[in-house]
Amino acid sequence: MMAVHPSGYYAWCKKALSNRDRDDQRLLGLIKHAWLESGGVYGYRKVYQDLREAGEACGKHRVARLMRREGLRSQTGYRRRPGCYGGGKPAVVSPNHLDRQFEVTAPNVAWVTDITYIRTYEGWLYLAVVIDLFSRQVVGWSMKSRMTTELVLDALLSAVWRRKPQETVMVHSDQGSQFSSGDWQSFLKANHLVGSMSRRGNCHDNAVAESFFQLLKRERIKRQIYSTREAARRDVFNYIEMFYNPKRRHGTSDNLSPVEYERRYFKSLTGV
Repeated sequence: MMAVHPSGYYAWCKKALSNRDRDDQRLLGLIKHAWLESGGVYGYRKVYQDLREAGEACGKHRVARLMRREGLRSQTGYRRRPGCYGGGKPAVVSPNHLDRQFEVTAPNVAWVTDITYIRTYEGWLYLAVVIDLFSRQVVGWSMKSRMTTELVLDALLSAVWRRKPQETVMVHSDQGSQFSSGDWQSFLKANHLVGSMSRRGNCHDNAVAESFFQLLKRERIKRQIYSTREAARRDVFNYIEMFYNPKRRHGTSDNLSPVEYERRYFKSLTGV
């Protein structure tokens, strides 16, 4: 036991909090709200950005201290995909037009697409996404119980319907059979899209799509157990449309969400 007189202990308990302590408690409430709004995946830097956007005057190191004291931390760490090498044979169907030029200056210049799988108790659920490289926004997606050409075509069709591009768009993929099919190539030509393909076995050539899938699995899928494919569909929809696109901040987009990054881009055009 500590050698403290009971009267001293009770006097300490009754001691009023300092102004700094009271402000820390108030700020911690805002921090918890921002952290929970992110689904418990944000670290102190993104929480700090949320607070500043809300008009809160605070330092990021103070946010880091309060989060550390409360045990609030970002969702980090994910196993690297095996078999991801630096070489690989070029594609026969479409050359690698993108050539890892992941930074573009406007929306609807280049999209990337890929497929991943989600485990449920009913069996696998396959997800195909189309991502705009400008803002990292998921502009098209599709989910099915089988990994067919229809899966990727539906995702690309939703991207074309959603974005309605006025100019030719480059669409980059891997060399999977779905993207090498005649139906895929015909759809590209019919909609004024230019195909581009990674080298075989080289995931770095499609790093943006790989990065999105890592975020999705780390921040949502690996924290859930899906009893049915429908439950997985609802959760993935919620992640993409309710969090990732409108809210999740990206370092490559000035720490703005994809939707907000594009909104500011188009606003800047009207102001010129």
